[in-house]
Amino acid sequence: MSPDAKPSPYDAPELYDLLFDGLDFDLAYWLAVGRDAGGPVLEIACGTGRLLLPLRKSGIDADGLDASPAMIARLKDRARAAGLEVRAEVADMRAFEMGRLYRRIFCGFNGFAHCETVDDQIAALRAAHRHLFPGGALVIHMSYPGPGYWSEQEGQPVLEQEAPRPGGGKLQLWDNRTKDVVAQRQDSEVEIWELDAADRPVAVHAFSTRQRWVYRYELELLFRAAGFARVEFLGGFDGRPLRTPEDQMIAWGYK
Repeated sequence: MSPDAKPSPYDAPELYDLLFDGLDFDLAYWLAVGRDAGGPVLEIACGTGRLLLPLRKSGIDADGLDASPAMIARLKDRARAAGLEVRAEVADMRAFEMGRLYRRIFCGFNGFAHCETVDDQIAALRAAHRHLFPGGALVIHMSYPGPGYWSEQEGQPVLEQEAPRPGGGKLQLWDNRTKDVVAQRQDSEVEIWELDAADRPVAVHAFSTRQRWVYRYELELLFRAAGFARVEFLGGFDGRPLRTPEDQMIAWGYK
């Protein structure tokens, strides 16, 4: 890392948990995917366990992997505190070996956007394909990058997330985004503010991230290039078709 480079927000799992662990907009969907899998489940980019721990608590045979050692360490601490047995490995989604096959593999909450090149994307899909039973499926959730997203004003921070701060006050995540439409890439300078009960700053934490977005037919071609036999798309966690740029994109690739 260069002297001027900022760390990833995934290097600060305690802050990440405070901001995101309370999100449950997709939890019921992934619980249903796990219950209906008919066999073991793997979560790619599992983070600190926002989804994986509830799956394990529900009795689902679910493993996880994430590229961030700090996030996996946090997940294991949380699992021990909850009395849960969880297999969670530090691994790259582009090249992992879990030593078993799964009926369902899923990557939620835009995790696949961290594959920045076509080679990265196909490598990740092929790694998942190798770990599926015949007839198994890889399920990927990504926000759909519609016209409204690309036309957002740049150069000023946007409040992306807010959550209570232990001991009083709140946490805020501010994202100053720049976008490359041709590359379908977003570069973010992120600040997490800790505010006291009077909204005075107590601490500011600076990070940077990069994500690359994909579109419906692009993602279908990537699935097919990775060896998947059939691909289906949904437009939301309620099962509706993918029809508008405001939809969430959920892709099912079957082996």
